[in-house]
Amino acid sequence: MRRLALASGREPRDLWVFHADASLFRSGWFVESLATQSLVVFVIRTRRVPFFHPPEQTAATHNGAVAAIGVILPFSPLASTLGFRPLPLLFLAILLAMTATYLGLVEAGKAIFYAHSRRRPA
Repeated sequence: MRRLALASGREPRDLWVFHADASLFRSGWFVESLATQSLVVFVIRTRRVPFFHPPEQTAATHNGAVAAIGVILPFSPLASTLGFRPLPLLFLAILLAMTATYLGLVEAGKAIFYAHSRRRPA
């Protein structure tokens, strides 16, 4: 089995933890990046906390659907065509925790940004 390596010559940590080959790494990377990218756009598009005050129902539905499709694809019949394979449940649990943390940090950064922008004269 061929191993992926970083420029430093070491394997990425998730390859070691999950004993991942290239297709599992590709699947995880795809799901993580699609989920975080679609959800962070949803978070930064309004000053309010979007999960408590969604800007509009259509945006919430579309962003959630994009993230859900990304999670479903590695388990679908298209997986082998795309070079994906099903992800372990542990990975999905860790991904959920990482995404929630990331979105929380984005929300905190957004709050700091808007607090500073109110103090600055126009």
